[in-house]
Amino acid sequence: MSDETTAAGRPDQRRLRPDLRERIVTQRWVLSAALILAVVAHRSGAVPVWAALGGFALLVVAALFAPQRRKAVIRRMREARAVTPWPDTGMKRIAEALHDPCFIVDHRGITRYVNRAAQQRFGDPHPGDPVSFRLRSPAVVEALDKVIAHGEPQRIEWSEKAPTEQWLEAQIAPIGDMAGETVMQAGPRFILVTVRDLTEQRRLERMRADFVANASHELRTPLASLTGFAETLLGPAREDPVARERFLTIMLQQGERMRRLIDDLLSLSRIEMKAHVQPETVIDLVPILRQTRDALKPVADELGVVMTIEAPESPCLVRGDRDELIEVVENLAENAVKYGASGGRVEMKLSVAEDERSGAPSRPGMLCLSVRDHGPGIAPEHLPRLTERFYRADVATSREMKGTGLGLAIVKHILTRHRARLEIDSRLGEGAVFTVKIPLAETGDRMPDPDID
Repeated sequence: MSDETTAAGRPDQRRLRPDLRERIVTQRWVLSAALILAVVAHRSGAVPVWAALGGFALLVVAALFAPQRRKAVIRRMREARAVTPWPDTGMKRIAEALHDPCFIVDHRGITRYVNRAAQQRFGDPHPGDPVSFRLRSPAVVEALDKVIAHGEPQRIEWSEKAPTEQWLEAQIAPIGDMAGETVMQAGPRFILVTVRDLTEQRRLERMRADFVANASHELRTPLASLTGFAETLLGPAREDPVARERFLTIMLQQGERMRRLIDDLLSLSRIEMKAHVQPETVIDLVPILRQTRDALKPVADELGVVMTIEAPESPCLVRGDRDELIEVVENLAENAVKYGASGGRVEMKLSVAEDERSGAPSRPGMLCLSVRDHGPGIAPEHLPRLTERFYRADVATSREMKGTGLGLAIVKHILTRHRARLEIDSRLGEGAVFTVKIPLAETGDRMPDPDID
């Protein structure tokens, strides 16, 4: 009989002897105590010699041949590793080579490895946690269950609303190990979940749709005016210098209106393209308020409005894009000057945001920028919709003030990118207050250019 048959049919004596020797060494104190007890019991005359020897032999057998706890623990650990596998080095290198975030999960949906892109995108997921801790969409969990059950690849799309609106796509497919393991062995051993960000693509699609739906409507009126007056100048008013001058002035105004509208649409589209990327530059808001007041002073003087600023002496630092924050402050201040001119005063204030009920700071690190006018105010039914594109509380007044209906929509999108929010409070006859709450820069952050103004 061969050595292999011997090993399969009965224990190998060469392996048994070292194991028995190891057990004797391990249990030497138990065996010594049993021997002493047997001798004492026999010498005392209370126990016959055969009983003492029998008890000693029973203890020896129990000590030397009982299952060892250490080996049982090792066996359970090996079984656990077999149930919860870990990907090998080759599989991890392939995952790291992928540009998109990806998760390697086992047949129970437990994360076994994530590449660097997934760590950056999903906040450093921890191997050993369910993948649903980071990919919280029910559609992802359902598709993963289908792959586990049937081994067929799945592709799904879903959207997330917080912190900004995003569209994501997941490719979920079973994979084998690098040693040639088949994909299906009573279910896939590993599953690759790759996530792709579709946000920019969808925003482009929506931007095109919005431009066609809204911009075409807004452009129709000035285009109709330009066409009508051009036809009149080529026809009945050809020889009328007074009518020609008046019509050309109107045409110029309508052309300027179209230019402002297109500029605002382009500005809005640029902001939307990078809405999910938070700026990192540290900016001081105090000089921005002063710059805005100086820029709007000619308009305010013409309308008889006094602009005031209340701000701390120390810098008010936030993380942001300077040009975009200037656009926010200018939009809010210009609206206050134009639409609240009857109040004669516009107040801009910088302070730490406070809890309205207690007066204490609402959240450490929040800065409050408010722009207040004392004009006619805004009716309550208009407040929820003021930041919608092309929405106007008073169409006639807005067009008289050369508004495009996009100013507050631009403000909203800029603040969303800066993880800030806009609050509007107004009552008829009491003016309006537009409040921006934006996170302060972290302690220790410095402005890149101390001479910025």
